[in-house]
Amino acid sequence: MLKERLLVLIPLIPAAVAVVMAGGWWFAISVSIVLGITGWEFWRLFRRGGFNPSAPLLIISPAILIIMRYLMGFQYADLALVIIIFASMAIHLRRFEHGCETSALDFGITLSGALYIGWLGGFFVSIRTMPHGEWWLLLVLSSIWIADGGAYLIGRHFGRHKISAHASPNKSWEGHLGGIVFAAVFVPLLALLWQINAPEITPIKGLVLGIILSIFCILGDLGESMFKRHFKVKDVSNLIPGHGGFFDRIDSWLWAVPIGYYVILLLK
Repeated sequence: MLKERLLVLIPLIPAAVAVVMAGGWWFAISVSIVLGITGWEFWRLFRRGGFNPSAPLLIISPAILIIMRYLMGFQYADLALVIIIFASMAIHLRRFEHGCETSALDFGITLSGALYIGWLGGFFVSIRTMPHGEWWLLLVLSSIWIADGGAYLIGRHFGRHKISAHASPNKSWEGHLGGIVFAAVFVPLLALLWQINAPEITPIKGLVLGIILSIFCILGDLGESMFKRHFKVKDVSNLIPGHGGFFDRIDSWLWAVPIGYYVILLLK
């Protein structure tokens, strides 16, 4: 399994970094595709559990929100949300008229999935369009990778007290603390390196960003684990060999990018 994961990561990480550095439409379209696939995985997970959310809306809504965020920032975001809410209600009302018994719950599932994936995912674009946004975004994502690596390393050897016995029994408070320490040590070093190209990114800002993200973004991981435990599946899909699905990979990122965006604004 470890070998399979590494074989996937070796080409995947440079490709992801290249897309972040490229920015522009390449970045916006790439994020739209990833989040659209994530929306499909979300639909597939709940469909497996006997519900019937709207696959088209879960796939298309994230792409719409990403493109609008890229073109207009937060302008007209309220209009996009109104359209998604109305569309979800219209779709599930029609299905109810055709005999779907879960339509009331399906409305909530469709709406929550579209907003959770699409609205939060839009902050990938919000960070990237900042001045030196490519370096800020790489620092945010690196903070999660570093914290996850530290949590795994410390938790594997010293983990005793479970954070969430039901959602993710392998995660421990000791591991979580280890992830915070790793982020506090290594993210400022990355910030120092990034400062060569982006003078506004300082080690102190890296320290603050790394600590905050490592503390809170585990909730994204635990939330997705809650879904999987509820429906008794290991991964939401098998699209990424050795890693599960896209939702399995970006669960913490969906928390990291909005938190990171507002922390960066406060640090400027």
